[in-house]
Amino acid sequence: QIFRQILGFGEYGFPESHAASFALLVYVSAWLKCREPAAFTAALLNSQPMGFYAPSQLVQDARRHGVEVMPPDVQRSDWETTLEGADLSVVRLGLHLLAHLGEAAGRRIAAARPFRDVDDLSRRAGLDRDELAALSVGGALKPLAGHRRASAWAVAGVAVQADLLQAASACEARASLPAPAEGEDIVADYAALGLSLGRHPLLLLRATFDQRRYLCASALRLLEHNRPARCVGIVTCRQRPGSAQVVFLTLEDETGLINVIVHPRLAERQRRELLGARLLGVLGVVQREGEVIHLIAKRLLDHTPLLGNLATRSRDFH
Repeated sequence: QIFRQILGFGEYGFPESHAASFALLVYVSAWLKCREPAAFTAALLNSQPMGFYAPSQLVQDARRHGVEVMPPDVQRSDWETTLEGADLSVVRLGLHLLAHLGEAAGRRIAAARPFRDVDDLSRRAGLDRDELAALSVGGALKPLAGHRRASAWAVAGVAVQADLLQAASACEARASLPAPAEGEDIVADYAALGLSLGRHPLLLLRATFDQRRYLCASALRLLEHNRPARCVGIVTCRQRPGSAQVVFLTLEDETGLINVIVHPRLAERQRRELLGARLLGVLGVVQREGEVIHLIAKRLLDHTPLLGNLATRSRDFH
């Protein structure tokens, strides 16, 4: 009799308790995002990889909600992302976001700062050439050496072999190198960090998109149900739940995210564009349910060549 009671409770008890615990997590997360958006963003960045949103989307959403985000900086950044400011409302990106920089090196940098120059950084943090290059490419040497080209020049002149002259500093005037163009900096940001604190890359292409009558995400949100529309964005997520026959896409532009639904017949017909495009144009119809808006895709266009050397990644769940 006791076993039958336990068995009966198991039919509804687990789903009920699971729903209750998940509802609590959602409530707490929503409260933190609303009341402490900087801390919320920093915590998610320090927990990567997780969830549907990559660091780029997390940072852009935080900035759209008024959070100030500062770049990695060997003079200020810890290994993990931290908070700054009198009220801890500013997010300082951590060195952990830099590609090709190990945790041991990052923690040595944080422990040894501040530094006088790149030579001082190299000696006291015990960095090799590859670690210095990772800092240079990621823009983290800007306070010590200037823009990326100047930083690369400074790194090239650092003596990293352990001999009697290691502590000697060379008396050499800083080279006057032109700063990278905005597009070059954005490409370098994405390659080193997976995100950029400069202008969104699609903002540089907006004139081209306007000529092709593509709407941005903010304009799409103003359209009525069943209106035809066309949008374009960087593919950030692909989903095909086991219980669904459709594919869900998330696109990103300079104003926000665009949710796209691709039905099976179109997915089969345009499989190459669906799975291969990093910059995707979608011609479709608006589906609105209250504040929730989806674009029902009717045609897919691969605009990846417009990204040039920009390295973007999507999180795909099948």
